[in-house]
Amino acid sequence: MNLRNVAIIAHVDHGKTTLVDQLLAQSGVFRANEATTERAMDSNDQERERGITILAKCTSVLWNGEAGETRINIIDTPGHADFGGEVERILGMVDGCVLLVDAEEGVMPQTKFVLTKALKMGLKPILCINKVDRAHADPDRVHNAAFDLFAAIGATDEQLDFPHIYASGRAGWATMDLNVPNDNLAPLFDLIVKHVPEPKVVANKDKPFQILNVLIESDPFLGRLLTGRIESGKAVPGMAIKALDREGKIIEQGRITKVLAFRGLKRQPVDESEAGDIVAIAGMSKATVADTLCALEVTEALPAQPIDPPTISMTVSVNDSPLAGREGDKVQSRVIRDRLLKEAEANVAIRVTETGGKDAFEVAGRGELQLGVLIENMRREGFELSISRPRVVYQTGENGERLEPIEDVVIDVDDEYTGVVIEKLSARKAELKDMGPSGAGKTRLTLKSPSRSLIGYQGEFLTDTRGSGVLNRVFSHYEPHKGAIEGRLKGVLVSNGDGETAAFALWNLEERGVMFVGAGEKTYQGMIIGENARWDDLDVNPMKAKQLNNIRASGKDEAVRLTPPRRPSLEQAIAYIEEDELVEVTPKSIRLRKQVLNPSFRKKRVREE
Repeated sequence: MNLRNVAIIAHVDHGKTTLVDQLLAQSGVFRANEATTERAMDSNDQERERGITILAKCTSVLWNGEAGETRINIIDTPGHADFGGEVERILGMVDGCVLLVDAEEGVMPQTKFVLTKALKMGLKPILCINKVDRAHADPDRVHNAAFDLFAAIGATDEQLDFPHIYASGRAGWATMDLNVPNDNLAPLFDLIVKHVPEPKVVANKDKPFQILNVLIESDPFLGRLLTGRIESGKAVPGMAIKALDREGKIIEQGRITKVLAFRGLKRQPVDESEAGDIVAIAGMSKATVADTLCALEVTEALPAQPIDPPTISMTVSVNDSPLAGREGDKVQSRVIRDRLLKEAEANVAIRVTETGGKDAFEVAGRGELQLGVLIENMRREGFELSISRPRVVYQTGENGERLEPIEDVVIDVDDEYTGVVIEKLSARKAELKDMGPSGAGKTRLTLKSPSRSLIGYQGEFLTDTRGSGVLNRVFSHYEPHKGAIEGRLKGVLVSNGDGETAAFALWNLEERGVMFVGAGEKTYQGMIIGENARWDDLDVNPMKAKQLNNIRASGKDEAVRLTPPRRPSLEQAIAYIEEDELVEVTPKSIRLRKQVLNPSFRKKRVREE
């Protein structure tokens, strides 16, 4: 049987997962009476809630087309650059890629990011112009822009000779020519079989067994599952194997207990699997990502792809607030440490280091979203944590100068809001590179900006553009440090005691600023309960009840009507806080607080500085 391995890569929201749904449905993976789910590949809770792909996942379909029966292994990848580590790892398993580009939005920063990685590895690309049935779609403009992008990032002549196809992933059709309508995805399947080469490693099936691990997960029944493409030989259950690290040192020896191959959405045990196929292997307990599993006679490890370094870090520490331990059951530093190290092992783009204080850990990743997803997962598992403001990861240049990460930013915004966006970002040391209309009354801005200046800007950006702006960013390179950038312009309202908030007190405080808490909520000294309308911090008493005496009855004054509080989400809270503040995260609550709870110590610290 023919075999093809292909990755679907694209910018976020250009329709990868929806297209995979249709590929699965039309290849007969689902039985006639089986219910199909929308975005079947987005299997974990957060992916479904956020509507984005976070983890790269593999599926497999059988296609009986022009070239006979072919098994196509399809890997669905995330579009956010924050999860770029997932894309970098899996590209080594495939021989070709389908680059999806939205026919209206066109080429975006992450399109460039994933395409650069794919071309560098010599993959054969197919351009799929998706969503051609959108109102403002312009497939010809997008095709030209994609060709320019290929040329700009140094595609070879062979790669520049890429085929292109038009599709509507949601409607489930594809056609090589827009003047020839079609009602299925058969042209896309046939194009993949025709253009993507068979894995070269198929020729190695008689050599000793070798596989490079690229994904790791744990199964409650089978233990550690290591996924990769078999580079040579055959995998057979019961076979004795060993694991080698990148340098070729033996990590452990063991036996393959199960070989699982992807068949549709499910993994099924197989009796043997040959070179070129993508499988998951159970039986090892220590081997991890980038390690080689191989037959006992093999001595050299397979080369692993280098991974881009993290650009943003935050400190995750034990929750030491007065309300600690009331909502979560995992509160000890030992448990937090084990969970973070387990995450760093499975996710190569995250780096965990212990800090001087034993209760705190430095977690570095690609962006606020990636770190936010990790914290949200831990929160749902019952952890209580304190989180610091994200910081950028600096590097040192050859002359000893400090270098900071710079990002490419592309913003689509309604014409009337371009002024305020450019003004705000210029104040944050961003440089405008290009500006032009993008159709439908919108302007596209292209900027280069330090990563530092984008921390905490997303919320402000949505307010400035009345929720209509779209901001996309991707790490570009390191440049010399740009100097100080001003942070939050407003101070906060800080509780000066412990207790429960009173409606009467909050009603009086509303003229001071915006509240983050409602009435009847637990609060403690040093907890941030709102945003001050002025630039300085203010200690306030949110527990002060109405004085009742024979003149002032509880119902005589006007009824207290509170404005609903502005409750920040986890990402908003992480982006909002300043250097001297923390986010307290528990399974039920997200609270903001000062690092030093006692106000007299806080003021003393400011004076000393």
